Amino acid sequence: MVLTSPIFVCGVLAWPPLLEKIVGAEAMERLRPALAPGLVLTCNRGQPFALPGLAPGQGAVTGLLVSDPVAQERLRFVATALHAPEAQGVVVTQDGRSVAAQVWCGPPGPAPWEPQAWAAGSGDVMRFAVAEILSQRDWRPAEDLAATLTMVLARAAARVTARQGVPANLRSATLAEEVETLACETLHAGFFLTLGYRLRHPRFEGRLSPVLRREVFVATDAALVLPYDPRRDRVLLVEQFRMGPYGRGDPRPWMLEPVAGRIDAGETPEAAARRECREEAGLDLRRLEKISTHYCTPGYSTEVFHLFLGLCDLPDLAIGLGGLDTEQEDIRSHVIGFDQAMALLDSGEANNGPLVLSLIWLQRERARLRASA
Repeated sequence: MVLTSPIFVCGVLAWPPLLEKIVGAEAMERLRPALAPGLVLTCNRGQPFALPGLAPGQGAVTGLLVSDPVAQERLRFVATALHAPEAQGVVVTQDGRSVAAQVWCGPPGPAPWEPQAWAAGSGDVMRFAVAEILSQRDWRPAEDLAATLTMVLARAAARVTARQGVPANLRSATLAEEVETLACETLHAGFFLTLGYRLRHPRFEGRLSPVLRREVFVATDAALVLPYDPRRDRVLLVEQFRMGPYGRGDPRPWMLEPVAGRIDAGETPEAAARRECREEAGLDLRRLEKISTHYCTPGYSTEVFHLFLGLCDLPDLAIGLGGLDTEQEDIRSHVIGFDQAMALLDSGEANNGPLVLSLIWLQRERARLRASA
């Protein structure tokens, strides 16, 4: 679509830290405010990363008019990647005159859009998401990014969560800011993302390292939960085909695991654990016990696991089928006793880290959990 009239930027896209990232500091300085009278911004609070919509109402929506063609194209690219519908026409006022403009917004929702609350809850995630979107602007269609927006947002949310950090009582307290990043390029972008770095980092003896070339697989955070019935002393394991063992050449690439799934943007690890148990095994958990939060393969991946034990009532059915057709999941569940589960450790059939760690943790805590059941 060729834009021939100014763009009225409002709502999410008008948030100053985000708009400056999209159009640049120089273009930002040339923008002037405008008003869309008789309209209000509304949203669906269950979709915190969707663009708010315009609806008739008292007052006026405040925004900015963008006329620069380069800035307009960058806005169009980001709006398309964020699943915005086609731009719609709107009449705004600027300096006492009426101006016909175009605006990108989402569908109207039942609640008023509150910019301060949105910025506090969703702003940082959206900043990281838009940065990833813009980094691929020169070579990837915006429609392709829109198809993987859920992953883009989940990766952005993981970056926000990572800033919390953990103590450094034994390890080095050297901060990431002391690493010298000389270059960062996108090596692969699709459903997954791989970045290539040229960097130097502080060494333990005090000097900077030579220039290093490193690649990193940028993943989302995931929630994993081992369902356990303390009254009947049994667990539920899920089984599914896995590309990792298959790609390695494992003759049996079907793997026994805890229930697991991606943590979506705006979702807590606990909420994701409960959701995945319902989707994969049809289980409602009574309570979650935290086992660990840990990097899986920190040498080359950003992926972090939030691992839980989920207390629940397990069915008598020994084997069941589950998973979402929309995600092409083919999942078989097994309900087995504690002793049989521990035998999987001895035989080596429990051969992935989260399951091994979960079973060892359960072995340590089992008496306490059964006593309080």
